[in-house]
Amino acid sequence: MQATIVSAMIRGGGMRTFLLALMCSLWGAVAMGQELSALARLDAPASSIEPAGGGVAVTLAISQPVPWRVRVLDQPPRLILDMREVDWTGLATIRQDSAAVAGLRAGVVREGWSRLVMELTGPLLVATSEMTTAGEGAVVRLHLKPASQAEFAAAAALPEPAEWATPKAADLPRPQPRGDGPVIVVLDPGHGGIDPGAERDGYSEANLMLTFAREFKEVLLRDGGFQVVMTREEDVFVPLETRISVARAAGGHVFLSLHADALAEGEAVGATLYTLSEDASDAAAQALAERHDRDDLLSGVDLSAQDDLVATVLMDMARTETAPRIERLTLALESAIKGAEIKMHRHPRQTAGFSVLKSPDIPSVLVELGFLSSARDLARLTDPDWRARMAGALRDGLKAWAAEDAALAALRRE
Repeated sequence: MQATIVSAMIRGGGMRTFLLALMCSLWGAVAMGQELSALARLDAPASSIEPAGGGVAVTLAISQPVPWRVRVLDQPPRLILDMREVDWTGLATIRQDSAAVAGLRAGVVREGWSRLVMELTGPLLVATSEMTTAGEGAVVRLHLKPASQAEFAAAAALPEPAEWATPKAADLPRPQPRGDGPVIVVLDPGHGGIDPGAERDGYSEANLMLTFAREFKEVLLRDGGFQVVMTREEDVFVPLETRISVARAAGGHVFLSLHADALAEGEAVGATLYTLSEDASDAAAQALAERHDRDDLLSGVDLSAQDDLVATVLMDMARTETAPRIERLTLALESAIKGAEIKMHRHPRQTAGFSVLKSPDIPSVLVELGFLSSARDLARLTDPDWRARMAGALRDGLKAWAAEDAALAALRRE
């Protein structure tokens, strides 16, 4: 493992050689082979299984939203809940007051996925199911209703549900060096599914951003110099950490998260470009090291057996190298948007700690296209002509940045 990291660092040259020495000086201070903690953890005291309305109410609180799906199986009757990397420690201590549930067990079902099996004493079907979010946490709520044996058997015989609606790594473009081949742009339409984002006059941020992302994708593809991957292609919920995973698996050269927020107080109008603030960088590295798949953290470096401290140091190195590229990206996007005479916020470039900006080695920008709290911005966002102008401006900004970025990369290689 040490040789793998060393070879990856030496290929970077220059600054990375110094940082490699720093990393090696820390090598003896950290425990090797520590297992990665799960992406989410069960909050057992806040979870319960109890009778409700002639059926069963299941409440499962977890530390953050994750992809999930639920189904029933027969012989014996059981409910199956698959969730992306949940640590089920404490499952045996949750409040369980329903005679319709005979037992619970949980474990890893395949790489990256955990499974909760709820043994049932008779046929029950899922009447309603939802995941709600509050802060960084999430709650899955299921209401199970009694059913006939024939109804249960029919539901259990249904084919396995489709995989979580994000691109699969095998279906995504392979990474290419900067300047070689098309620029791989990852478009991230904000929110979706159970999370509509800001809402006004019957419009939701999630749907407006999905519409814009689809149109923007077509603009980029028609140009011929881009490949495009979207973190969601329909109105589905995709956790923030999963959006970073999609960008990593795609070998993305740039990541644009698309939003249109609303402010309860004051007035904000126009487009804004957000990048990760310096204050959020250290916390971002630590959170990613604690919570993320090791092969999602850095391209070309295997961190699967490394301690969080080593992973954090390596991510800090990558972020130091990526920061000036992000600065040039935001300047290029701002110039292109203003060049198209599109309204921008009075402070067009800002910083924040948004989770989707935390990838250390993929230049990432959150584009606030406007504010739903502004009637003028809402009118623009719902105008196809305005969206086409904005998509064209963002394309031009990306082209200008990609050309400069490739030229600088070639100079460094020389």
